[in-house]
Amino acid sequence: MKSQGQWLCKGFSDSSRWIPSFMKWSAFLALLLFPVMAWAGGATQAMSVEYRDIPGIGSRNIVWVVAQQHLLLAGFVLGVPIFAWVCELVGWKTKEARYDKLAKEFTKLLTSAYATTALFGGILLFLLIGLYPKLMAYLTDMFFPSFLVYCLLFLAETATLYMYWYGWDYMQGNKKAFHLFLGFLLNLFAIGIMIVPNSWATFQASPVVVADGTAWERAWAAMQNPTWWPVNIHRLIANVVLGGFIVGAYAGVRYLLAVSREEREHYDWMGYVGNFIGVFGMLPLPFAGYWLMREIYQYNQQMGITLMGGFLAWLFILQAMLIGVLFLGANYYFWMGITHRIPGSEGQYRKPVMAMLIVLLLCLGVWMTPHSLVASLEEARKMGGTHHPLLGVFGVMSAKMTVSNLMILVTFMSFIMYWRAGKVETAGWAKAAKAIMGALLVLAGIAVVVLGVWGYFVPAIIRINYFSVAQVLIVLFIMITFTPLTALLMKSAKTTTEMVWGKMPIRAGYSLVLNAVMVILLMSLMGYARSSSRVHWHIYGVMRDTSEYAYSPALGYAAAFMSLNTFVFCLLVAFIFWVATLGDKAKAKANEGKPLDIAGHAAPAMAGGSPAAGEKLE
Repeated sequence: MKSQGQWLCKGFSDSSRWIPSFMKWSAFLALLLFPVMAWAGGATQAMSVEYRDIPGIGSRNIVWVVAQQHLLLAGFVLGVPIFAWVCELVGWKTKEARYDKLAKEFTKLLTSAYATTALFGGILLFLLIGLYPKLMAYLTDMFFPSFLVYCLLFLAETATLYMYWYGWDYMQGNKKAFHLFLGFLLNLFAIGIMIVPNSWATFQASPVVVADGTAWERAWAAMQNPTWWPVNIHRLIANVVLGGFIVGAYAGVRYLLAVSREEREHYDWMGYVGNFIGVFGMLPLPFAGYWLMREIYQYNQQMGITLMGGFLAWLFILQAMLIGVLFLGANYYFWMGITHRIPGSEGQYRKPVMAMLIVLLLCLGVWMTPHSLVASLEEARKMGGTHHPLLGVFGVMSAKMTVSNLMILVTFMSFIMYWRAGKVETAGWAKAAKAIMGALLVLAGIAVVVLGVWGYFVPAIIRINYFSVAQVLIVLFIMITFTPLTALLMKSAKTTTEMVWGKMPIRAGYSLVLNAVMVILLMSLMGYARSSSRVHWHIYGVMRDTSEYAYSPALGYAAAFMSLNTFVFCLLVAFIFWVATLGDKAKAKANEGKPLDIAGHAAPAMAGGSPAAGEKLE
């Protein structure tokens, strides 16, 4: 894996004293990294040395781990504000205090993770400058104006975050609109912080070098490389998915540790919201990934073949397994929600759930089937080649695009089924609408399968440019039309069974944690794939890697680092969650025995008041 040259100009933040914290962390990092510079031979050779190494660890390995941790933490920090702001907006419109409480709890996790993200950004900056001076000098010369923009965005986000968090209670009531505006600005700055360094990373994979013009013109031309916007869209959606499932895991752990009925109900609902956000982002994510791969092929066909048909092809089998487990986990959580939160629904939904499960498993089996099998010479002779006479048919992209679209359709229908559970439509046009939706769903499934089978008999350019795009558009059409139509039906629907929170089994919490781990593994895997697609180039076709690490790590070696990065990130997230709960424990101890109001705050003691909200479960 090559160094990415990303996330420069990172600062540090503390929840109370920013400037002293910045100085303290800077001094700490300087002391921490001084041995690295000493090993490398001193700073006097900065411009004459192309590479430095860390004995026993390796420069690439340490950059790999630190960069991946920073990327995952940044994804969480950039994804959480989006749905925190949406939850606050929903609470403001519906006047439901639980949404505002949930948004505030999301933001509390954000403030705990923010300083950790900046810390890893600073470490990464020092490592890249010290270990890859020639590469960083080139990127600095090309992108220096964007570094300034990035620093300004980072300062603006930091100031906005502090005002947004510390002004939460103060800006209730008449000042709520201004607080929502701060949340909007926070997300706007966060997106800017994401897309600027994305240009540095995508430039390494698809460089556009312009020698003429001013520094600003050259930087802007380099930013406008072919894969910049596909990566921006893909990472924006992926950050929402990562943040949603991590928040779901947080809720799942708190649900498992809850001792009161009020806690169980709150974290059960929070887990549902986190899973919903993760699924909501996961559905369009494969389409964004497909767009990115199309752009890679159009920019450089050899790079696309390295990814999909070369030694990295087996990574996409692992990707299929991880995504399949993620789909199964998300659907399983929805199905448990129907059968446990809605009394009397077990028998009603058993058959459709079983049908969905069978379709998901069959699609996963096809998606995980490799095109070329790892076989001995004797086995290959019996098969007549490395392609299995039957299973080899499922190993090509036509089959995989088909089953991935079917899995998205099934997951979307699981969500629609959960949405409609326990309700009866009362609108006069409800029967006609349901019949039309059912017919469209069947036609969409048939059309996706027909296009997939037809793709075997047409040239690859026709299948890629027309058939695969048509499959994506069909699925998107179903999602875009069914969502508002179902919302209209539910607006006048009659509730037959109230949803009961806090009744989910223990395995529901475990499934939420599993989903988060799968997302982290998946992001670690695809980060390795994107970096290794450049093979022996720091900047593809422009700057060659001449170090001792000018090779792509073997898949087994990479898998070990993916697992290590996932484990380290889970430890970091667990630490962040623990820090975020310290204040809650102190508040709960101070308010022990007091009744809680609707927002979850301790209410003043009143004569005859009942502590039922904080009552311990038997």
